[in-house]
Amino acid sequence: MCKRFFCLVAILSFALSLSGQVSSDQKNTDIDPAAMAALDKMGTFLRTLTVFQVKAAETKDDVWDNGQAIQTSQVIDLLAARPNRFRAQIKSDDTDAFFLYNGKDFTVYGHLVNYYATVPAPPTIGELIEKIDEKYGIDMPLVDLFMWGSAQSSAAQAVTSAIDIGPGSIEGTTCEQYAFRQEGLDWQIWIQLGAYPLPRKLILTTTDEEARPRFTQILTWNLAPSFNDEAFTFDPPKDAQRIAIAEVPALPGAEKKSEKGGSK
Repeated sequence: MCKRFFCLVAILSFALSLSGQVSSDQKNTDIDPAAMAALDKMGTFLRTLTVFQVKAAETKDDVWDNGQAIQTSQVIDLLAARPNRFRAQIKSDDTDAFFLYNGKDFTVYGHLVNYYATVPAPPTIGELIEKIDEKYGIDMPLVDLFMWGSAQSSAAQAVTSAIDIGPGSIEGTTCEQYAFRQEGLDWQIWIQLGAYPLPRKLILTTTDEEARPRFTQILTWNLAPSFNDEAFTFDPPKDAQRIAIAEVPALPGAEKKSEKGGSK
């Protein structure tokens, strides 16, 4: 499976960081400044959201060793209240998992196996995303929604083409469709028109693999969800078994580097 499908943060953060540079670089006529500006506007708006619920219907191609692409799908239901509350459920044919964060503890629960693990958590969602990735190797669901527009994109390749395709409709909502190219990857995004420039659909196509695997994500938003604090606190079901989360082994020299740099 291509790792680009798990690098939306890097891809889109990089693209958003370019939006301010396009106006002074008119040599690349394949990049439409308006398309880059639309990404910047979307990222800016996402960072203003303090409370939201979003459901993501995702499909992706898993490429087997023989080159055949097999499509799988999952649905993610995310509820977030910045800066310190987060709840997500991931459901697929073989997965039913919960992620819960209440500003103090982070819990992962596997409903099908009835196992859960809880660890102390930092005080904000942003710090949590960084900690559980580095310490436990866990990718937060829909993490790109919290990070779009931030400068965390050193692994991304340069955008070589940015095009405004025109208006389109996603689940009855009028959007503007944009298409982008970069080395090894084509991607499209549909952004809601009007006062709420929300991402409504995303397609990534890997172009440097013969099977051209594709990832598709359709997002349905609720900007005024109803909830209480209990929604973010884990209450273990009967007979649920608590287990420990395995830590990712530290890279050689990482501890010395951390000591030299000091605590943040």
